[in-house]
Amino acid sequence: MIKYAITRIITVAGMILLPTTLYAQSVPDLPQSVAPSPIYWSIDDARALLDFIVHIDADGLEPGDYGPTQLQAAISGGNPTALDAVASGIFRRAAKDLMEGHVDMQDRIAWHIAVPTADMVAVNELMMAALAIHRVGPALSSLLPTNPEYRALKAMLARTPATNQATIQTLRANMERWRWMPRELGRDYILVNVAGFTLDLIHDDQRVARHRVIVGKLTTPTPQFSSQVTSVILNPWWNIPQSIIAESVGALVRNNPAKAKAKGYVANWAEGKLHVRQAPGPGNSLGQIKLVMPNPYTIYVHDTPAKTLFERPVRAFSHGCIRTEHPFDLAQALLADVPDWNRAAIDATVASRVNTRIDLLRPIPIYVSYFTADLDDAGLVVLHDDLYGRDELVIDALTDRARLDEAG
Repeated sequence: MIKYAITRIITVAGMILLPTTLYAQSVPDLPQSVAPSPIYWSIDDARALLDFIVHIDADGLEPGDYGPTQLQAAISGGNPTALDAVASGIFRRAAKDLMEGHVDMQDRIAWHIAVPTADMVAVNELMMAALAIHRVGPALSSLLPTNPEYRALKAMLARTPATNQATIQTLRANMERWRWMPRELGRDYILVNVAGFTLDLIHDDQRVARHRVIVGKLTTPTPQFSSQVTSVILNPWWNIPQSIIAESVGALVRNNPAKAKAKGYVANWAEGKLHVRQAPGPGNSLGQIKLVMPNPYTIYVHDTPAKTLFERPVRAFSHGCIRTEHPFDLAQALLADVPDWNRAAIDATVASRVNTRIDLLRPIPIYVSYFTADLDDAGLVVLHDDLYGRDELVIDALTDRARLDEAG
C-alpha cells in the first residue's frame, strides 16, 4: 500500500497541489504495524539531486540558488545525518520553486492569477516517494509545466547561444511566468496575452483560434488575472466607469447634451454622482458583443466600433479592457453547444439591437496573461516587446536572489 501511494504521488503530480487533508483522503490509511520507517538520502540519490540542480538552468533557474557546493560537500563528508539535512532542504527549495515559481510575489507586478501552492507536507511526501524508488530527478521534473508553450521556450533556451543574453533572459522570464500559472488550465480555455496583443481559444492544449486584441494603454495597463466566461451578451449596455466619466464623458453630457444623446449616452444623478450608460448599438464603445467574466478589476473582453486599430502593430489603446477582433466568430465558438444559438441566430439578434444575455452551458476559464515570448501559428517561439516594462524586474529577481552557496 505504501508503494501504491508513492507511485501515485509521482505519476500524478497534480496531487500535491491539493490541500493535505484532501491528499490524505486519496491514500488509504496504513495499519500501524506497517507504518513506514524513516528513509534517508543515499549517496546515489544525493548525486541524482546534485545532477538535477546542476542542470536546472535548462529551466531558466540558477543552479547556485540550490546549493550545489553544499550538497557536494555533504556527499563527500560521509555523515549520513548531515547529508540527509542538506539534501532534504535543497529538494524542498527546488520543489517549491519548480511548482510555484522562484520570484517573490512583490516582484510579480499586477499578476493576480492564483499560483500553484507548494504544500510542504505534500512536498515531503513526494520526496519520500522519490527516495523509496530512487527517482529524485523525475519527481522534481513532474512539478514543471507541461504545456506546449513551456516546452517550446525550454527547447529554444537550449538552442540559444550563451552570447545572446537578451534572448536568454527573455526566455527565462517567460518560463518563470508559466511556473506562476495553474498546472491544470482546463480542457477548453481562453488565453489572452497582453504583451502579444492576442486572444487564443484552446482545446486539448491546441490553439483552435487566434484573435488580435487591443489592450490597456501604458497609463491604464491591463492586469493579469483569471476568471470564467459564463455568458455572452449581445448588444450590451455600457455602464461607464466613474474614471471615464471624470475624464471625458461627464463633460460631454453636461456641456453638449444633444451630442451625448446622439452617442447613446443616458445620464442620471444618484448619491451625488453622475452615472452614465451607453445604449446598445453599433456605436457603443463595447461594440455589439461582450463576454461576462466576473472579476474585481472590471475588465472584460468585448467588441469595438474602432476596428481599424487592429491593423496597428502595437495595440495598447484601452482603459484596461480587452477589445477583440472578429467577436462574432468568438461568440459562435463559445455558444457552439448552446441550443438555438448558431451564427444565424447571433447575427439576427445583433441586428435587432435588443440587449440579450446567453449563458454558456459550461463556464470556460479565461487567463489574462503577460508573456513577452509565446508561439506563432507555426508553433515557433516569437519574442514581443515588453509593453509594460515588466521583464527586467523578473529577470533581476531570477538572477540576484542571495544564493545558498554564497550564504554559506
